[in-house]
This record gives sequence, structure tokens and C-alpha cells, in this order.
Amino acid sequence: MFVLFSMAIALGLLVILMHRKVRLGRSIIAAAVVFGILLRVSPHAFWQSLVQEWHTKPLTQTTVYLWISLTALVMLVNVLGIAMKQTGVSDRLAPALQRLFRSRRFALAAIPMIMGLLPTPGGIMLSAPMVRDFGDSLGVERSRLAAINFLFRHQWETVWPLFPSVPLIQGMFGISALALISHNIAIMLAGTIGGTLFLLAHALPPSQPKTKTEGHLSTHLRNFGQALWPIAIVAGLYMGLNVPPAIGTALAIVAFLLCHKVPVTQWKALFKAGFELDFVFLILGSLLFKVNLDAAEAVPSVVDFFATIHAPTPVVIFLLPFVVAFLTGVTVPTVAMTFPFLLPWIGTGQEAKIALETLAFSGLICGLLLTPVHLCLALSGTYFESSLTKIIPRLLIPTAFVAGAGVFMAIVFGR
Repeated sequence: MFVLFSMAIALGLLVILMHRKVRLGRSIIAAAVVFGILLRVSPHAFWQSLVQEWHTKPLTQTTVYLWISLTALVMLVNVLGIAMKQTGVSDRLAPALQRLFRSRRFALAAIPMIMGLLPTPGGIMLSAPMVRDFGDSLGVERSRLAAINFLFRHQWETVWPLFPSVPLIQGMFGISALALISHNIAIMLAGTIGGTLFLLAHALPPSQPKTKTEGHLSTHLRNFGQALWPIAIVAGLYMGLNVPPAIGTALAIVAFLLCHKVPVTQWKALFKAGFELDFVFLILGSLLFKVNLDAAEAVPSVVDFFATIHAPTPVVIFLLPFVVAFLTGVTVPTVAMTFPFLLPWIGTGQEAKIALETLAFSGLICGLLLTPVHLCLALSGTYFESSLTKIIPRLLIPTAFVAGAGVFMAIVFGR
């Protein structure tokens, strides 16, 4: 099948460029351009596809809107992370969590989970020092600490609106935020349960004494609240009022800066520090794959191909995102490259079988958790001074829980 062959070539180019240390956004742009050339998408056909979107789709599902809103979201999340770091809020979070939660195992998982609510690029390094220092004080083996930090930080990826894949999928399928999150939460819960049972349950040496954290409880409660409330505002506006995450994040940043009395004269520097041109290319390149597929009218032919070879629909829905995520190690491009192929099976709007989207996202997450090209996993191995051959095996069973949740949702709710 020529379309799949073309995508394989584009993916191969992407992997090669990433291995040659070409920045991710630029690599995806190059791969998307090659993909369009292979599909023989002319500039006129490309433009006509964009024009047709404006006439046939709601604004929130058009490529231009998605590019602007998702790029703004990634930039603004980065700004919020920088603001929290500069005001000392993020530095005070780990001691607060250690004091608030009596279970040392719970605190060990809570650090990356809370920090994971703010998905800044390479943000796994925000929680890594806290997890390593706390874990070392408890005598936890380093490869286990790396797996804990990596797994629990990524549990929000399927449900949290600050991850651009969530609003992207919502716009792509034309479904409500509540419907998407209420289904995908099964993946998050399964991964958390799997990580708790197989990473945390036996994490601590049996005779390890409890550690004490200084400071009054009220102080730690305040520090915890200061880190959480800006993020809670964004989530509340998105799920309760369907306010786009980019707008909610902008409002949260303004409120945060005013609350912490950051001089207005410093705001420009904060926003400038959060701007990264490669973020623009990352989102743009991801969406270019989607537009090329639409312009070439490639999706129906791929669906027909899978029907011809009698490939079971659930297998295709799970494996296609899994393979692309495993090869690339990034979420948004995987969604943009594979989910358009799944639209005919999953459907859109009120006809959408959202449980099948959950199956697809579970395949994506499984690929991300196990691939050695995932930047966060590579950073974890380096920082925790542990090889990936020790970290990845610890992730196998929690990943199986994620896959099981996707299969369960598809069987029970996907009919």
C-alpha cells in the first residue's frame, strides 16, 4: 500500500534526523514535506484542502486554528513553568509533598505526578532531582527511581488539557472535553495502579526508618496550594466551561504573576524566555501530516487496504499508534500521523465511539513508555545513572496495565 509505504519513508527520515541531533520541530517539518511529495500533493491541492476545512468544519477543528491554539498552549505552559521556578514555587513543592503525605511511597510517586501537571518540554528534569534526593534518602535503587519518575510523570498525558494532544484529539473527533477525559481516564488509572503495584509496593528497604520534614503543616499546605492553583484554573475552565487551554493558561499566568507581585517590567522577559521557535515547527510539522493525508484523500484507501487483508479493526487501532510512537517517541506527531486513519472506524461527533479512541491512545502510550528514543526516558537514564536495559524492564508490567485498560474499554464500551 503506497500511502503506508510513503509514511514509512517519512518516519524513517524523521528517526534518522533525530539520531543526527536535528531538532525535533525541524525534523518533523522535513518529514512532513517529504511525505507530501511522495503523496504527490501539489501546493494547489494543499491550499484547497485548507479552504475546504473552513467551509465544512467548525472553527475549532480547522488546521489553522489548531496550529495557533496548540502552539500558544505549548509556549504558555513553558512560561508558567519558568514563572513557578523563578518565584521558588516549584522548589517548595517536594518538601510540601513529603510533609503532607504520611506514606513515603505515595510521596515518591506524588512528586513526579504533581510536577507532571505542568508538561514543559524536557520537564521530567523538574521532578528528577526531587525524586533522586528523596529516593536516595530512603535507600531506593536508582533504576527503580528512574522508572518511578518517568512513569508517574506521564500518567496525565491522556486526560490533562495542558498536554496538546488532548485538545488536538478533541478537535479532530469533534467531541466534548468531558467525554474524552471520562473515557481516557481509564488509561491513567490503569497505569497508576500498575506503577503502584510493581514499582512502589517493594520500593523501600524493609528496615528503612521514616524521614522527617521540617516546617509547619500550614506552611506546606500553602506551598502545595501555590503550585496547584494555577494549573487547577486551566483544568476547571477547560472541563467546566470549555475554555481553550491556551486562553486558560494565559489567564492563569497573569493571575499567578499578580499574586506573586512580579513587576510588570519583568513580564516581557518571562514570556520571551518561554518562546522557542522549535515549538512552532513541532506543531506545524505535526499538522502538515494531517493536511497531506486530507489533500491526497489517502485515508479511505488505507482503510480499504486493511479491509482487503482482513486485519482486525481493534488490532489496527492499537498497533498503528503504538508503532509510530515507538519509532518517534513523541505524542502530538503520532496523533496527527495516525489518528486520521482511524477516523472511519472511530467516527466523529455524536457518532464517535470514544472507547475505540481510548484503545488507540493506549497503544500510543505503550509505545511512548517503552521506546528508547523517548527524550524523557533518555534523560532519566542519564540523570539517575542507570542504563535503559534496567529501566525499561521495570516498565513492562505497568505498560501492560495500560494496554489492558484500552482493550477493556474497547470491548465493554466500543460497540
